[in-house]
This record gives sequence, structure tokens and C-alpha cells, in this order.
Amino acid sequence: MSIRDWHQYDRPREKLITFGAASLTDAQLLAIFLRVGVKGKSAVELAQDLLDHFGSLHQLLQADRTQFCQAKGLGEAKYAQLNAVLEMARRHFESGLKKGEAFNNPELSARYFSHQIGYSAREQFGCLLLDQQHQMIHFEVLFQGTINQASIHPREVVKFALAHNAAAAIICHNHPSGLPNPSQADLNITATLKQALELIEVRLLDHIIVGDQGRWHSMAQAHQV
Repeated sequence: MSIRDWHQYDRPREKLITFGAASLTDAQLLAIFLRVGVKGKSAVELAQDLLDHFGSLHQLLQADRTQFCQAKGLGEAKYAQLNAVLEMARRHFESGLKKGEAFNNPELSARYFSHQIGYSAREQFGCLLLDQQHQMIHFEVLFQGTINQASIHPREVVKFALAHNAAAAIICHNHPSGLPNPSQADLNITATLKQALELIEVRLLDHIIVGDQGRWHSMAQAHQV
């Protein structure tokens, strides 16, 4: 049966328009992005096959170019389209924060960092610089790859903070494996960076670890900073 023959509230696009995007399943959201299915499968059925293949929506969005393009029903055009959508979402979220919202709670920080690095298949370490009112000055990914004390250079973080005249900072990194639990190396580098930033009178407010499926860990909340 074609999607056109479904009840209007079972059709993803009509359901979104009537009830809002939050009412849709992952497969239905993905089907709207795909627009069409393949021979013998509707867009929703193809979307569910893709979710089963990758394991979850998060894993699909996190897939590298080769993995993504090799999947049935996807390809270079869809890869470019998806990354454009993700980048628009990041810029939209960031533009709202630049209007003055203060980073005074871990949940806001975690949401922001999830947009910035949550979909990366590689570990990324970023630093968000803030003014005296804890409003955003600048965010940048400073290091990529395996995050440990050897790969993160405190002097680079200090130079970054000085260059933007920051009063405070929140650091972050992602765990592509999924679980946001801090390792001993994570705790060690947090302590090292806190001491280094204190020398230039910049307060380290938090270290957020971003996992998958909306999971995150705040070291400040866990009294680890």
C-alpha cells in the first residue's frame, strides 16, 4: 500500500503539520527527510530499515561519509543534504544563545554541546568562552582524536582564553561510543586545565561529556570540577 493510501494522520508529513514534529517516531522523521522510498518499500519502511542497519537515529547521523553513502536509499546528495540540515540546526541554536542567555545550568550547556559535537564519529574537545555574566563569547573545537592528557595541550587552551579576553570557560568532549561516564583521564585533564586557567584568572565552570541518545555528564554537577 502506498503512503498516499494511508490515513492522513499516519502519513508523516500530515502528522507533523497537524500534531508537531515531536509526535513523530524516528522512522517517520527520517522518512520526511528521505521523501521517497525504493522499489517495493515506502519511505517509512526504508527509514526503518536504515535505523535497523545503523542501530539508531543517532548512529545514522554520526556515520561517516562512506558508511552513509553505501546504505541503500542514501548517497552523496542525501549526505550533503543531511549535513546542511544539521549545520542549520547548530547555527539556529547558537544564534539564540548569542542574544544573551547565560550558561548558568548544565542542561543548557549539554544541549549546546550536543548540537556542536554530539554527532561526530570522532572524539572532539571543545571550549566555550564566557564573559563575566556567563554569556557566550566564542566556541571552538580545539582538539580531535583520542582525548587524553597527551593530546590536549593546556597552553593552547590558555592562549585561546586570553585571545578572547574570557572570564570563564566550559570545556566539553564527546564519547562516540555512547556512554558519557568520565574516565580517570577525563578527571585528570579537567584538574590540569582548571589549574592552568586559574593562573590567568579564568574560571573553569564545568566539563560536559556528551554521549548518545541525549545522554550527558556534567562534572560540575557531580562535584568533579
